[in-house]
Amino acid sequence: MYKRLYNYLSLNSVLYDYQFGFGKYHSTSLALIGVMDNIYQQLDHSNIVIGIYLDLQKAFDTVDHSILMAKLYNYGIRGNVYNWFKDYLYDRQQFDSIRGINSGTASVSCGVPQGFVLGPLLFLIYVNGMYSCIDDATVKLFADDTNLFVSGQSIDEVTAIANMCISKLNTWF
Repeated sequence: MYKRLYNYLSLNSVLYDYQFGFGKYHSTSLALIGVMDNIYQQLDHSNIVIGIYLDLQKAFDTVDHSILMAKLYNYGIRGNVYNWFKDYLYDRQQFDSIRGINSGTASVSCGVPQGFVLGPLLFLIYVNGMYSCIDDATVKLFADDTNLFVSGQSIDEVTAIANMCISKLNTWF
């Protein structure tokens, strides 16, 4: 399913171009080169640059199933494949096992399964589009880490833009 979904997303250019870490030709090394190039370009134009680094805590565990399913549908995932993902995500159960002693089961109401190749891709779909709420910054995504780079002529201008970007991201989240 991973291969089918990834191929579909790639062929239809669904995923954000500056999402690094999980896709072909989008290594974290390439991301760092892009970030450094962007910073040097701004400095060459005598601009001030602020980097804002956000790390989503327990990111994979916070994925809202209904939002993810809506995004899959909006990206064209329909019919049997859509139903497969619905069955994959909904009505999941979990339990803990320590030294052969098992806890009771509990329902899992959000999150994508970790430890499987499909989890990171579903997370990327979930955060795909985050960049669109910010038009005043360069946004780089590294799986569950988000980096914003804001530049301007003065510290006051850059600070104002940075605060506006954080406010927009807060609304998006």
